[in-house]
Amino acid sequence: MIRTLIVDDEELARRGLELRLAAESDIQICGQCGNGREALVAVREQQPDLVFLDIQMPGLDGFETLKAMAGRHMPLVVFVTAFADYAVKAFEANALDYLLKPIDDLRLARALRRVRATLDQRQARDHRSRLLNLVCDLSGEALTLDDALRQSQPGKQPEHLSPERLAIREGRDVTYVDMNDIVCVEAAGDYLCIHAAGQTHVLRGTMKKIEKVLPKAQFARVHRSTIVNVDRVRSLRAHTNGEYFIRLENDHEVKMSRSHRDVAGRLQQQAAVP
Repeated sequence: MIRTLIVDDEELARRGLELRLAAESDIQICGQCGNGREALVAVREQQPDLVFLDIQMPGLDGFETLKAMAGRHMPLVVFVTAFADYAVKAFEANALDYLLKPIDDLRLARALRRVRATLDQRQARDHRSRLLNLVCDLSGEALTLDDALRQSQPGKQPEHLSPERLAIREGRDVTYVDMNDIVCVEAAGDYLCIHAAGQTHVLRGTMKKIEKVLPKAQFARVHRSTIVNVDRVRSLRAHTNGEYFIRLENDHEVKMSRSHRDVAGRLQQQAAVP
């Protein structure tokens, strides 16, 4: 079954899509949300395979919601929009599916065929990379970790840096992210999702590179695709197969793989500190 979340601020639109999807035997609706913040909670709790994501929503819009849920476990996304505007060109450039309101049955059927074809691990990884490339295109962020490192200490090469912060370009502005504020870093394809101070920054780069510049006394690799700030760990929950689930201070939960269990004692000690 394809666990599916519907996110749209219009109740009638959510209900209409739900009725259409009811005819699909392999689609299971696991939730509906009327805004982006509800969607972030639902994605964390329900872990859907697929999200139909409305773009025009008050407060946290669809693109901001997409950026906030960026990470290696982000679901497949089909965008829904009432306007054939510049965003549609961005979807097409990144080979991402979208539906224009009112939703056409044939277009929905085509989107679902593509979703089914994308469910295997390799295709899903490619889909996430396209989603993150879209995030970078629309936000105007610096596309590489090297750029962020160079801007943090001008005149020095990234391989020689031990910065206290990352300088991340967002449009015409530069946001400085202190290393202490980073909660965790997740790899998704060719991208890094840096979760810090309630925001998510997306950069093209490798875990190997960022692991070299993060302070080793403060950060721990818990999975081939995840690094956590030890100071931000709140609890560990053992899993039956020898893995652990780590809860961080922003209620973000990540998995510790068996191959990295050697750091469990260190994290448990930190989690016990009041």
